[in-house]
Amino acid sequence: MKTTLNPTPLTRRDFLKHSLAAASGAALYATLPTGIRTGAWAAGSDAPEKTELKVGFIPLTDCASVVMASVKEFDKKYGIKIIPSKEASWAAVRDKLVNGELDAAHVLYGLVYGVQLGIGGTQKDMSVLMTLNNNGQALTLSNALRDKGATDGAGLAKLIASEKREYTFAQTFPTGTHAMWLYYWLANYGIDPFQDVKCITVPPPQMVANMRIGNMDGFCVGEPWNARAIMDKIGFTTETTQGMWKDHPEKVLGTTADFTKKNPNAARALTMAVLEASRYIDVMSNRPEVAKVIADKSYVNTAVDVIEGRMMGKYDNGLGKTWQDPNYMKFFNDGEASFPYLSDGMWFSTQHKRWGLLKEHPDYLAVAKKINQIDLYKEAASQLKINIPSSAMRSSTLFDGKVWDGSDPKAYADSFKIKA
Repeated sequence: MKTTLNPTPLTRRDFLKHSLAAASGAALYATLPTGIRTGAWAAGSDAPEKTELKVGFIPLTDCASVVMASVKEFDKKYGIKIIPSKEASWAAVRDKLVNGELDAAHVLYGLVYGVQLGIGGTQKDMSVLMTLNNNGQALTLSNALRDKGATDGAGLAKLIASEKREYTFAQTFPTGTHAMWLYYWLANYGIDPFQDVKCITVPPPQMVANMRIGNMDGFCVGEPWNARAIMDKIGFTTETTQGMWKDHPEKVLGTTADFTKKNPNAARALTMAVLEASRYIDVMSNRPEVAKVIADKSYVNTAVDVIEGRMMGKYDNGLGKTWQDPNYMKFFNDGEASFPYLSDGMWFSTQHKRWGLLKEHPDYLAVAKKINQIDLYKEAASQLKINIPSSAMRSSTLFDGKVWDGSDPKAYADSFKIKA
């Protein structure tokens, strides 16, 4: 990124102008003290085009970086003000992004790709500015299933085969991450999510209440609602999503392509503020404070200890097993968790094709390159001296042994035994 500043009398600003130019812009800019850097940012041509940004979120633990960027005032350093906007459902987030009521949002990775590809009838060119977190979701089954002996996938498959009735499972949005984790998990145990059971859509904060009144047998959702189900003694964790895919992509900082094109500096400033918050949250000694902040009724609206335990990697599955999970929810992970890998976005499209949400194979890589703002992310990260991976693709082995690296997405999407 080239940084230029407006001409002024011979002042500190003038000094910065010549110094930055002499040192190739961004490189020196990143080394300046915060106060000077902020002044240069706000004064020059890199000033945000829009200074007040309404950023949507759903009450989940992984909204933390958006909330903390505002609460800790990391946004002020880059000449913007983040206004967190609590939303009722992912459908509301989608609609408000598309119509411009929200400038950006904490949003499901797969939702962004679904809108880009017009799944469900809503099409809008979209942008992913950064990944907000890896890991930290789970699949919860009801205590009624536990009492029937179904405490894992194999036990559930056996029960469904032997005791015929309608089994209902909930996810949070048809193209979203939780839907894809739920379908993948069910299919791994030979359960067709569209033929053998009924899958419904329920907003995250409503999951526990719906299970309590018997509307569902299980659900996949982000924390803290899996922990809440255990605390309320209505369900148990049968699988964590990091158990399915270590360091999997989850929520992203999403916006529309129109916003990114019209407001590139504001988009970069927003990315930098949220990156700072992500780095802050990943200092484990800060997490009790973060849990206390986001537990407030303005944000997640639940007890602090429901959030803090799993945020610290302390897991209890509700069946007597406790463990310290090294693959807890990560927001930064030395930049690894924040980088918007192209292969991460592509994976969701392969699953959309697998389940018939896409009728034809898209150009997976071209779509990902259009959505994931790699260059903008690199500009933001380099100024914060954050490590940038050498490749925009990464390789992972999922719990069924399948390797995903993005090299042949068509073959991967078609390789599953259970599919639409």
